[in-house]
Amino acid sequence: MEHQIFTYLLFILGFVVLITGANMLIDGSASIARKLSISNIAIGLTVVAFGTSAPEFIVSFFATLKGNTDLAIGNILGSNIANILLVLGISAIIYPIAVQRNTVLKEIPFSLLAVLLLGVTANDILFDWEATSVISRIDGLVFLLFLVIFITYTFGISKLKENGEDANEVKNYGYFKSAAFILIGLVFLVLGGKWIVDGAVKIAELFNISQSLIGLTVIAVGTSLPELATSVVAAFKKQTDIAIGNIVGSNVLNILWILGFNAVIRPLPLNPASNIDILMTIFASLILFISMYISKKHVIERWQGIVMVVFYLSYVGFLVINR
Repeated sequence: MEHQIFTYLLFILGFVVLITGANMLIDGSASIARKLSISNIAIGLTVVAFGTSAPEFIVSFFATLKGNTDLAIGNILGSNIANILLVLGISAIIYPIAVQRNTVLKEIPFSLLAVLLLGVTANDILFDWEATSVISRIDGLVFLLFLVIFITYTFGISKLKENGEDANEVKNYGYFKSAAFILIGLVFLVLGGKWIVDGAVKIAELFNISQSLIGLTVIAVGTSLPELATSVVAAFKKQTDIAIGNIVGSNVLNILWILGFNAVIRPLPLNPASNIDILMTIFASLILFISMYISKKHVIERWQGIVMVVFYLSYVGFLVINR
């Protein structure tokens, strides 16, 4: 009994340590980037985007090393679904999210392309009926190639906008303090990630719950807390570009960077049940894209945010009943 309580405590503490580490890593890295005269928009599209995806990366990395691939894939898909339906939904309820035309035409479709690429490459059965569905090392390299294209594109955007008004606030620390924040943040990320994965596996065993369900729900929402915090604060400040840019960038990185990197380390077998989650991720991305055209001003209204949250809660209910 005491061992179980200790497992739960470490699992919960893992999220606190993980999120703290991500915030420290972002603050330290952004401060150094600013000292190197890198524009705020570039910092937001690179440092902040990678930083808010760091929890998903660490959790999936440890899960992959331990062979818990259902947990690794479930964490990514669940996080992407939560990012759109839950995080953006809550943000839109707080303040309607207006989106720039460039985001509608290029960045949101790119996030949809990423999940479509995952669905095709992971389902080898589409090309060979006798094949086993797996995200192979070759697939991982393809994901990383698309990641390079996306990063190149974002830097091109930053050059176009660097003379405009910077919306992201970057804390200015000395080099020593910035480096300390980065190192401590990395240590916290590793510790928190390990505790979460270990706890999730044990909890799944104790309650006879599938690892994919734990990854798609509890861990997915937990590792999406940085995106939730960033987008909600941005919504309160009426900085809607940050709110949606944070989500779209994070979803692209979750698939192309995290799954790509992990697949190169170890091929990730795909549980057939995960295709439902891939379809749900595609559905969520389509809802986001279509929402931009319901209004001529490319705005996600409060009522649309409520619909998104209802869709998310319904999806979680479906998972609990069927997994």
